[in-house]
Amino acid sequence: MSLGQHFLELRRRLFFAALAIVVCSVAGWFLSPYVLDALRAPVLQIAGSDNRQASLNFANITGAFDLKLTITITVGVIISSPVWLYQIWAFIVPALVRKEKLYALGFLLTAIPLFLGGCCAGYFVLPHIVQVMTSFIAQQDSSIIDAKTYYDFVLKLVLAVGVAFVLPVFLVLLNFVGVISAKSIIKSWRVAIILIVLFTAIVTPAADVISMLLLAVPMILLYLAACAVTLLHDRRAARRVAALDAELDAELAGE
Repeated sequence: MSLGQHFLELRRRLFFAALAIVVCSVAGWFLSPYVLDALRAPVLQIAGSDNRQASLNFANITGAFDLKLTITITVGVIISSPVWLYQIWAFIVPALVRKEKLYALGFLLTAIPLFLGGCCAGYFVLPHIVQVMTSFIAQQDSSIIDAKTYYDFVLKLVLAVGVAFVLPVFLVLLNFVGVISAKSIIKSWRVAIILIVLFTAIVTPAADVISMLLLAVPMILLYLAACAVTLLHDRRAARRVAALDAELDAELAGE
């Protein structure tokens, strides 16, 4: 394909991806009240457990509509993810050889469940984070939380944890394509654990040690799993190279 044909193909893939997001955003408009109820649940839990007023607050007259529209687009992007991920895959895959296609497909099949699992983990620790941070408010005071700020906080937390859960898969992919060795990954385990702990300390409040541990433990386990997979891959590759060398030496000796 020429450069112009590549641009036409890219435009076609982007059009179908954008169309899927728009169509799914229509469904997201009707699902947004349920999403907002799920986000509101940790705040209402404060009122139920601590016996004080707690609610989401809309600071301006368009605040409720703006938040509903934001949730609508977010839900649309999530629901349409199989479509736009396929469009990305369909645009890239013709340029890959068979081995690279297998690696890319394996990455997608592994990364998507891990990303969703990370998002679920972020939402799982959300009520505990809200509970800990609002516990510093005096009993006679009220917890009136700005809805847009609260939504941005939840979205950043969920996405950050989701992306973090996918990072070990990047290590495996880089190892499979020969960019980094298992020895280098394993050798850096101290640095990796420190970075994981720092990351979880950043995305969770400093006073919430339990939430930090709940996120850090599965991330460390995923890192260790990546170390094991890359080590097995390097050993298998080393055996193949040794077998080829032995076969080559035998052929040279026969000559």
